[in-house]
Amino acid sequence: MNPVLLRLFCLQALFWSASIAGITLTGLVGLELSPWQRLATLPLALQVLGGLLATHPLSNLMQRRGRGFGLRLGALAGLIGAMICAWALLERQFWLFCAGTLALGVYQASAMFYRHCALEVVDPAKRGRAIALVLGGGLCAALIAPSLVVHGRDALSVPYLGAYLLIGLLAVLALVILSGLHAPAPPPATPGAQTPLRALLARPDVRLALLVTATGQGLMILVMNATPLAMHAVHHPFGSSATVIQWHVIGMFLPAFFAGPLVDRFSARYMALAGALVLAASATIALSGEGFTAFLLSSLALGLGWNLLLVSGTALLAQSHAVEERGRAQGAMELANALAALVGSAAAGVGIGTIGWSGINWLMLGLSVALLSRLAIFNRSSPRTERA
Repeated sequence: MNPVLLRLFCLQALFWSASIAGITLTGLVGLELSPWQRLATLPLALQVLGGLLATHPLSNLMQRRGRGFGLRLGALAGLIGAMICAWALLERQFWLFCAGTLALGVYQASAMFYRHCALEVVDPAKRGRAIALVLGGGLCAALIAPSLVVHGRDALSVPYLGAYLLIGLLAVLALVILSGLHAPAPPPATPGAQTPLRALLARPDVRLALLVTATGQGLMILVMNATPLAMHAVHHPFGSSATVIQWHVIGMFLPAFFAGPLVDRFSARYMALAGALVLAASATIALSGEGFTAFLLSSLALGLGWNLLLVSGTALLAQSHAVEERGRAQGAMELANALAALVGSAAAGVGIGTIGWSGINWLMLGLSVALLSRLAIFNRSSPRTERA
């Protein structure tokens, strides 16, 4: 195996282990520390905001200073954020905890570039496999993170403190792995050669790539966050909700074993069609009933569809820009994904309280069909191009 890909696989596993722990615990800690119950989810929102604000600066920094420098900076922010959160738990300070989650968002933003780094160390014909292999590190996290959360939550006398110290340790391990990461050097800067963002977005392939990944990201976050609320509303026990979310996360990364080769063989555009179909199937299953099996299968399909869209959209973007444009193009993709995640996260609670679980899934079905139509039209009207 390519040694860079192996390191990126391990980095992905470490990040998602930390991320799953944070997703599981941050709302509970916020509820315990916040002065008002309505602020309990503010730390989660600030983590998303931290990632949103850091995405474009990190992309530009990696373009100028190299991939390794930006990724190390992100992992360092993860370590600092975890230590601030641990300090906040010791001092019982809600606003200090919020500052820590904001820094953790920077780590999250940097980790989104692992799959872009994978594209730079393989032949163009193996891009899909490289992306999927790196994303596959998240499958390890889905299997081990729940146990880490359970043991870390009560390991010390202060509840949850051990879990955030563990997140800091995972960031330290990421820094160790990153110290030996030999990513390609950034292309030499050429005066006047930087393509304006408007010119990049004028390319149909670039716009389609951003649409594919942002749609998958927004819908996944929306429905994933709404699922525990919907299950609680129909009186499913907490353990059942935890099982459904775990299988959703497994679905997010299980396609690493087949999505990449399929993208390389059948093209990113056709696999994006498959991803949109799977999201539509997820919504259809969810609309069929509110039993445990329906929630489990729809959440598993939701994860599968997200993975197919992320892998195919990333591969499509790589075909649509030159090497010297990658910083701006990749930054635009991650910014679009972060914005979609922010909207999906904010809309989940509002959606459950207004249009309900069925309404959310009708919305996902409609948007999936719209994406299918857009992809079908694009595939018929545009020849396949390769830029980098």
